[in-house]
Amino acid sequence: MAPSHSASALPEQQRSGWVETYRKVRRQSEALCATLTPEDYVIQTAPEASPAKWHLAHVSWFFETFLLQEYLPGYREFHPRFGYLFNSYYQQVGSFHPRPQRGFLSRPGVDEILRYRAHVDDGMLALLHGAGEDIWPEVQHRLAIGLNHEQQHQELLLTDIKLNLAANPLRPAYRDDLPAAPAAPAAPLAWLDYDGGVHEIGAADNGFAYDNEAPRHRSYLNPFRLASRPVTNGEYLDFIDDGGYADPALWLSDGWATVQQRNWSAPLYWERIDGEWWHYTLGGLRRLDAAEPVCHVSYYEAEAYAAWAGRRLPTEEEWEVAAAELPVAGNLRDSGYLHPVAAAAGQGLQQMYGDVWEHTASAYGPYPGYRAAAGALGEYNGKFMCNQMVLRGGSCVTADDHIRASYRNFFYPHERWQFQGFRLAEDV
Repeated sequence: MAPSHSASALPEQQRSGWVETYRKVRRQSEALCATLTPEDYVIQTAPEASPAKWHLAHVSWFFETFLLQEYLPGYREFHPRFGYLFNSYYQQVGSFHPRPQRGFLSRPGVDEILRYRAHVDDGMLALLHGAGEDIWPEVQHRLAIGLNHEQQHQELLLTDIKLNLAANPLRPAYRDDLPAAPAAPAAPLAWLDYDGGVHEIGAADNGFAYDNEAPRHRSYLNPFRLASRPVTNGEYLDFIDDGGYADPALWLSDGWATVQQRNWSAPLYWERIDGEWWHYTLGGLRRLDAAEPVCHVSYYEAEAYAAWAGRRLPTEEEWEVAAAELPVAGNLRDSGYLHPVAAAAGQGLQQMYGDVWEHTASAYGPYPGYRAAAGALGEYNGKFMCNQMVLRGGSCVTADDHIRASYRNFFYPHERWQFQGFRLAEDV
């Protein structure tokens, strides 16, 4: 997310662009909560998730902490203890409320959180209009991080709302008006070949990117083949029906232990009703569509399926090389479905952007030459580069202007509450 003005725009035009972008992103966060009841804002049904009101407050805390307190003279924080409540993990800033206990807090209420957002917005607009040219480059840099950070939390809002509402036996819909994509068969699966050799990987210096996408560097790849679309629900059902969840030979040791401990037998949100498979969606409980990409599966499940199918998962470098020449377009949040849809018939790679974050075989770690930034902002990505796996491509709840080919998402291998699926690869 960045303003659409050109690099040659006058300074005042650039500032105006940033102001409008800031307002747009902040409005979007609140709009995503428009259908929630007051009670919906509070609940937290898993340690990895957060209440909706916490997300709204945390992104405001980010602007307050890293911009307003640093650069706006005379700024007064909204509440002296909100830093403790809404700091997520920035140890260099100070202590914070335990993540698994965010749902214990009935106060502050939603109205007070919205007043907090308005207070921060007033300060941010004053800063954007009044910052001197001596501090503007750093303000602009941190603003870009803050806006992209809020877009990340917009996606987390939707994933956490889905997890929280799914825990209700009534299976209430987040939005009753969400459209379902027209029923259609999945596009036939094809395989596309890619040359090996030395390839450039990572963000180019032509727009916003997180620090974990850099430095751009060379990576050697062997020739490989990539599936034209992600694995579908119907294909994953074949794995289930063939005893995939009962065969330890298919699973990594940690994966098999997780299956046993958590009693997994299908993806998250799937349930059998009168002999038919259904799954919970943000539009409520729906019959499973065999043509849609399988979603809400962990890395362990994706890896086991690949072993069953006699294939493998792509590395993140392979995924990026294949995606680099494609337009950033697909079933992203603005499509309005907030749910994966079947791949349309067509040639070449499909659904590389949107629908589901795609698991890769790559562990999340630093690129050659990576150095975390100094200070608390250096905690944003670098300190998580251990024991997590990389996912690529965005999902059906990712903002359209947030994703790019070099974007690296990362989650622990057992986690599956995100909109995540996978496509297969193989050696040539």
